[in-house]
Amino acid sequence: MVLAVDLGQSGARFKSSDSQFTSKRAKHAHESTLDVINDLFAEAQENFGSSFQSDVLALSITGVYGDVGDPKPYGVLASKYFGATSVAVIDDGLAGYFGALGNKDGVALSIGSGAVAIAGRRGSYSHTDGLGHIFGDLGGGFWLGKAALERVLATQEGRDDATFLSEFFESEIKTFESLKSYTDSKAQLLCINAAKTLLEAAETKCTDAITIRDKGGEYLAKTIRAAWTNVGGMRNEGIAIALLGKLAENKGYVEAIRRRTSSLLPQITLVEPLGNHLDGAMFIAEHVHEDIEPLLRWWHK
Repeated sequence: MVLAVDLGQSGARFKSSDSQFTSKRAKHAHESTLDVINDLFAEAQENFGSSFQSDVLALSITGVYGDVGDPKPYGVLASKYFGATSVAVIDDGLAGYFGALGNKDGVALSIGSGAVAIAGRRGSYSHTDGLGHIFGDLGGGFWLGKAALERVLATQEGRDDATFLSEFFESEIKTFESLKSYTDSKAQLLCINAAKTLLEAAETKCTDAITIRDKGGEYLAKTIRAAWTNVGGMRNEGIAIALLGKLAENKGYVEAIRRRTSSLLPQITLVEPLGNHLDGAMFIAEHVHEDIEPLLRWWHK
């Protein structure tokens, strides 16, 4: 049996051959990934039952920045909780790629709270951005929400004039006023959640919101181009592009990304993803049995 796990910054999902569940336990920037995985495994054991066993685990994890590191500690935990004998530790961007495109060449862009692009071409893979909200993740949810709130809060203080934009953020302003720290995980979550409001404001033709949204689209187009060229792709080559994540559900943002990417890579085709990160983790467990350094490493007992 295979148990697939997808750990993100807003929660985690589990899937086996006959059941699945979602956990609110997320990976926050200051936390050890192993500590979070340990908590999740304990929760999964309670959910599936103490007798639940799985020979193979596929772990799609955020916050590894393109290098999953030593898989052994994850394998030891999986063996302890589920009796696992094989564990695939996967950068969540690569899990998204296989979930979206399977074995086909192209680029999969994951845009949730962060942003990462994986390109695959002729058996080689590249990882672009996914550097976290301090050094990267340009165009992701945190970036969009932070850019919007910066203008809204500046307008409140008389440092900006984004009055129309501010009208959309009454709830976020109240949350901001209740924060005890402007730098902790609650502040980070506020920025992530504000991205949805920003995109909704852009749909009402709010020019300040459109400006931020389109700048995010420009950043993401450059991320896609970099991923493709870093794997040896050519500018005029036909390329399948799949967009995954919550922000990819917003048609206005998808169109902004498509337009800007087309100006950089004229032969792109946007394709519907075959599945998501959880499906990709399952695909890897079943079909990709060798390491893809440094994005995927296997542990065997």
